[in-house]
Amino acid sequence: MGRKVHPVGFRLKTIRDWNTRWFAEGALYEELLHEDFAIRKMLGKELESASVSHLEIERAAMNQVQITIHTAKPGIVIGRKGAQVKELRNKLREVTGKAVRVEVQEITQPDTNAKLVAENIAGQLTRRISHGRAMKRAIQQAMRQGAGGIRIEVSGRLSGAEMARKEKLWDGRVPRNTIRADLDYGVAEASTTFGKIGIKVWVYNGEVLPQKEAATDVYVSK
Repeated sequence: MGRKVHPVGFRLKTIRDWNTRWFAEGALYEELLHEDFAIRKMLGKELESASVSHLEIERAAMNQVQITIHTAKPGIVIGRKGAQVKELRNKLREVTGKAVRVEVQEITQPDTNAKLVAENIAGQLTRRISHGRAMKRAIQQAMRQGAGGIRIEVSGRLSGAEMARKEKLWDGRVPRNTIRADLDYGVAEASTTFGKIGIKVWVYNGEVLPQKEAATDVYVSK
């Protein structure tokens, strides 16, 4: 039996932070947790074609919610003259019953974002493009954009085979056990006529080293 740790959870509070940031106790914690699930589910359906990498939810007060949407297509999320964002804000107010603030951050290099790479491969597999071709193209684009390394795994009934199998390709360095490694991780599923095919992607973007404090000269009088 394999012992696997989520690459993001493995690095929390060292080089990564939580995507949901608030504090509550008792029954309030349960209520806010289910509220977060409802927010993510609703935005997942509304922004299915907007290439959303991840969402960040913050609560400075219990009656206010701030949601940051990281997307490669901010124009789709914002809409013409901000109409789409206003509609999303109104729907979120109906779901939460609270004051909602929505911010949109653009992902400038989607080819090095693990979640977007996985969804791109899933879309190609759904269109019956060969999994090997889709994986190689994704690796080439990521390395061209400056990634330190990338690893892709696909599993399922590949190419319509009778028996499910797993295939993997990688290029560069992908240090999954190094805590200081800035490793982005994403998963996606492709629905094909032969069943579901799972895709996992790891993208290595260098190391995050602790900042050294500036040395100061101390003068001691005698």
